[in-house]
Amino acid sequence: MSGATGAAGGAGRTGGAHGSANLNGPQEGGYTVTDTRQPPPHQPAQAYAPPAPATPPPTPGSPAAAGVRRPRPAARSVPRTRKARLRIAKADPWSVMKVSFLLSIALGICTIIAVAVLWMVLDAIGVFSTVGDTISEATTSEQGGSGGFDLVSFLSLSRVMVITCVIAVIDVILATALATLGAFVYNLSAGFVGGVELTLAEDE
Repeated sequence: MSGATGAAGGAGRTGGAHGSANLNGPQEGGYTVTDTRQPPPHQPAQAYAPPAPATPPPTPGSPAAAGVRRPRPAARSVPRTRKARLRIAKADPWSVMKVSFLLSIALGICTIIAVAVLWMVLDAIGVFSTVGDTISEATTSEQGGSGGFDLVSFLSLSRVMVITCVIAVIDVILATALATLGAFVYNLSAGFVGGVELTLAEDE
């Protein structure tokens, strides 16, 4: 009877020991393992901090704007000018003759019109009559009372226009011939010196 009680008491003590070991940690090979790690320190909760308001940009006159470096404006593009140097190596005599002929005809027509207009203006203001009377009086006294030189009849419109047309025709012939001869002379000189150089410019 006492033996059974002792065995039960021993079993109870053993179970109590194992129960206390299980509270501290797991049991490995009959040994009790105890957890020695410290729990993390407790950090108290912090109050919520609102975000800082955005800083407005500095005004142009404020001291803060004086230290701000402004970006430089883009430089304006300067238009470039393309240049080309050309040389007149040869002038075609036939083309020079045609152009000079047309130009001399135009100049002759302008000369005829200008002379006709000038004669009408001088006749309207009485230049021919005044000068004609003076010349007639001078020539009459020298010839002993006979009729003097009549300037008005000599410088009539028909005679003046005939003389002007003849001069214009001579001018057309001479200008055309001289221009054609000048083209031949230029071609000969260009063969030695290279001709006239021109610089042409074109804006982009």
